[in-house]
Amino acid sequence: MNTNGPHQDLSTKPRHECGICGVFGHQDAAKLVYFGLYALQHRGQESAGIVAGDGKKVVLHKDMGLVADVFSERTLQRLSGHLATGHVRYSTTGESNIINTQPFMATHKGLALSVAHNGNLVNSIALRRHLEQQGSIFQTTMDSEIVIHLMARHIDRGLQEAIKTTFSCIQGAYSLLLMTPDTMIAVRDPNGFRPLCLGVLDNGAHVVASETCALDLIEAEYIRDVEPGEALIINDKGLTSLFPWAPAQKSYCIFEHVYFARPDSDVFGFNVYAARKRMGEILAREARIEADFVMPFPDSGNYAAIGYSNASGIPLEMGMIRNHYVGRTFIQPTQSMRDFSVRVKLNPVRSLLTGKRVIIVEDSIVRGTTGRSRVQSLRRAGAAEVHMVVSCPPTRHACYYGIDFPSSSQLVAAGNTVEGIRDYLGLDSLHYLSPEGLVEATGLSRDHFCLACFTGEYPIEPDKTFTKEAFSGCGC
Repeated sequence: MNTNGPHQDLSTKPRHECGICGVFGHQDAAKLVYFGLYALQHRGQESAGIVAGDGKKVVLHKDMGLVADVFSERTLQRLSGHLATGHVRYSTTGESNIINTQPFMATHKGLALSVAHNGNLVNSIALRRHLEQQGSIFQTTMDSEIVIHLMARHIDRGLQEAIKTTFSCIQGAYSLLLMTPDTMIAVRDPNGFRPLCLGVLDNGAHVVASETCALDLIEAEYIRDVEPGEALIINDKGLTSLFPWAPAQKSYCIFEHVYFARPDSDVFGFNVYAARKRMGEILAREARIEADFVMPFPDSGNYAAIGYSNASGIPLEMGMIRNHYVGRTFIQPTQSMRDFSVRVKLNPVRSLLTGKRVIIVEDSIVRGTTGRSRVQSLRRAGAAEVHMVVSCPPTRHACYYGIDFPSSSQLVAAGNTVEGIRDYLGLDSLHYLSPEGLVEATGLSRDHFCLACFTGEYPIEPDKTFTKEAFSGCGC
């Protein structure tokens, strides 16, 4: 059994890279973006930033930390203007530091231009090398900065032409917001890997965000998704929609429904809560197990567990209790206190577990180290049998489009059988949802989704020089 080595991160769940939010046409644009980012905090917890414009100038504030830590009433008052864009970030490779926070802003010939990006550009190595050979000087290691350099090269030809030319050079996953002092531009790649939606406030101001939960918090009405391959220009003249690139096969990231998006969001036209509950129902059909109760590890698997319990008739219990007051970092214990990082977050209910046959419902198994420790804790609490069902197929392949496993060597399912994973985790049985069952749960057809992390079939081939080291610091 190849366990792929230890993983130092306290979390072995996949990490998304970013969330973005923008508002045009409201006197408190920055404050509304702040609340939008608050709703999107789950998409990035390392840094946050907002840039605001009043038609003539822009002001930027960003820093490391959570949204509530980065911004105060005082900083938001300085971010004056009727338009603003914001960003929350997780870095997926390389060092996390202030240099690589977003929005990224630069000034070219007196024009301030910023970018906030969710996704990964798969040809960024070649583009960066070409731009450097042409004299470009990069300030960060983010692939997002490439967008600014390309826009600057073509902005003299007009905004629309600069957008067309810039994004015709770029390949990969990108839902992003560009901003000048008087204009906000939302762009989504032709495959539509990452979600992006459009809403409107009561006063007519427009809102663009990664998920609809951000619209809900600021009481904006959802209008529609920004379409794959669409560039949406928002300014005082209204909305201008461009489709400057040839249509491509839709490749929505199905992990948005499995894990990333908030359950109260509608993503790719389908409610996330309903999709996850349906995943559990289909799992109950595909994996019939005799047990005393079903349980999730909070908060992963909660909604699939409801679906599994409803469909199977097996009661749902909370056999693990989560400590909601654990921060992202804490003082590490001595090495003799094994699995402390797991136990400080979740603790078993011993009286409930003793002598019981238990089915754990998980949303995913990526690296497996945390799952192993959790199963051991159930065994120590007296569980007679421990089974696990997972609401997605085995994750066997690297993702190049915005998830933090750019190498299959990090994945416990890569090169290992389901039986091998079962034995490594210490389970009595292990069952994964089939790819067909996963797609069925979303309400869409298979040809709408990117399933590359399960199948190895990539909609866009990554740069052949792609390595984790080469992309150090890139990714948003």
